[in-house]
Amino acid sequence: MNNNRNRGGFKGGARRHENNRIYAHPLPLIFESSSSSPNSTNTRPHSRSILGLLGLSTPTQVLLANPHCEGYLDLSTRSVWVVTQRDAEILWRRGFFGKGNLSRSEPSWFVRKVKDIQARKQQQQNQNSDPNPNPNPNQSGTQTHSLKPLTSEEVREKRRAERRQFKLDRAEAIARVAAEAEALFETEGKVVVPALFGPEIPSGATWRPKPVEEIPQPGASSSSFTQVHMKEKEAEEEEEEEEEEEPIEDMEHLQLTLQESFFLAWNFDCLTILDPETDEPLTLSSIWTTFQHLYLVPPIPELMTPNLELEFDNPFLIHYAVYHHYRSLGWVVKSGLKFCVDYLLYKRGPVFTHAEFSIVVCPVYEDPEDQQVSTTRLQNASPFTWSWLSTINRANSQVMKTLILAYVTIPARSRLSKEILNSPACFTHYSVREVIVRRFIPARMRD
Repeated sequence: MNNNRNRGGFKGGARRHENNRIYAHPLPLIFESSSSSPNSTNTRPHSRSILGLLGLSTPTQVLLANPHCEGYLDLSTRSVWVVTQRDAEILWRRGFFGKGNLSRSEPSWFVRKVKDIQARKQQQQNQNSDPNPNPNPNQSGTQTHSLKPLTSEEVREKRRAERRQFKLDRAEAIARVAAEAEALFETEGKVVVPALFGPEIPSGATWRPKPVEEIPQPGASSSSFTQVHMKEKEAEEEEEEEEEEEPIEDMEHLQLTLQESFFLAWNFDCLTILDPETDEPLTLSSIWTTFQHLYLVPPIPELMTPNLELEFDNPFLIHYAVYHHYRSLGWVVKSGLKFCVDYLLYKRGPVFTHAEFSIVVCPVYEDPEDQQVSTTRLQNASPFTWSWLSTINRANSQVMKTLILAYVTIPARSRLSKEILNSPACFTHYSVREVIVRRFIPARMRD
C-alpha cells in the first residue's frame, strides 16, 4: 500500500520520482566521486577521501561527505533537539531520523503556516476584487497551491473533512428515504421498509466529495447579509494585517530519541550533541554514561554523576541493541507507540510505504537470579498474558502489520565485570532473537 495518494499536484509516477529524488540517500553520509584535482578538494571541507586514508591515489576518488549536524540534549524529555533547519532537513531526508515536535513525522509546521497565510491572502484578494463572486467549480481559491504537495497533516485534515461530509450526505439520504416511506404509508397505507443500501444511499465506493464551491453556504442568497459579512471581514483583515506582515519564526525543531542520537553520533560521527547550558560538545564517553543515567528511576538530572553505578539491564542498552540490530539490516526504525509496540519497521521510510512489521522488545536475563535482585523493573521482562498478547497482535493485524517479539538476552553479572559497561563494547555480549507472531486462521492455514 502506498502513502502517496492525494498529496497535492504530484500524482502517480511523478510523485514517486520526486520522492526518489528527495530521499535518495538512506543515511546522512554520502559517497561521492570526484576528480583528484586540487580545486575539487578545497570545495569540500567536510569530505574525506577513502582511498586517501588508505594511502592510495587514483584519478577518480571516492569522497565521504559528512554533514556534521548539531543538536542539544534535553534531559527532561530524554531527547536531542535539532534546531537548525538545515540539519533537521538532512537528518529527515537521509534516513528519516527523528520527528517534528509540532508535526506528525516530517517537520512541516513552517511550511503549513506559510501556506495558510498565502491562502488567506489569496482569499482576501479574491473577495476585494469581487465582493459578490459567482462560484465556478472549475476555479478554486486554492488553485495556486494545487501544484504543491500536501503535508501529512493537511492530508489528514482533508480526509477527516471528507469523512464528515460523507456521513452527513449518507444520513441525509437515509432520512429522505425514511420520510418518503412514511409519506407513502400515510397516503396509501403501504408498509415500506427503508433501504439502507441502494443507488440513492451514498456508499464508500460510489460517493465522491463535492467541491468547496458547490457546498451551499447559509445566507448566501441574501445580499444584505453578504455586505454586512464582508464589512466585518474587512475590519478583521485590517486588524490582522500588521500581524501577518511580520516574518514568520520557525517554532519547530527535530526531536531525536536517545537511540537515534547515539546511533548517529557513535556509528557515523555525523551528529554533535551539545550541552544546553554551556553549548559545549559532549564527548562520546559522556554521552554514553549520560544516556544510561537518563533511564534511571527517577531521572533526576542533579543526581546524574559519574559515580552512579551502571547496570546490564539498563533500558537504554536493551532498546538500543534492538534499534541498532534493525538499522544495520537496512530497516527504517520509528516509534510504534501508536500501535502499542516499541518500534515500527519501514522498508524505505514512512514517505514510501506503510510499516510492514511491529516490534515488541522483550528482555530476557541470561541468569534468572539477576532479575530477582535487579532494581530495574523492565517492561515485558515477565511472560505475556494471553489476553495482552492477543490484543497487541489483533491491533497490528488489523492494520496489515506483522508482530515480531524481539528477545534481547541480558548478559549475566557473574560472567562479566561491570567495567565493560563503560564503553559501547559491551554490546558484543547482547544478542537479539526474533519470534514472529501470527493469528492462526484454520481456513487460511490448512497446509
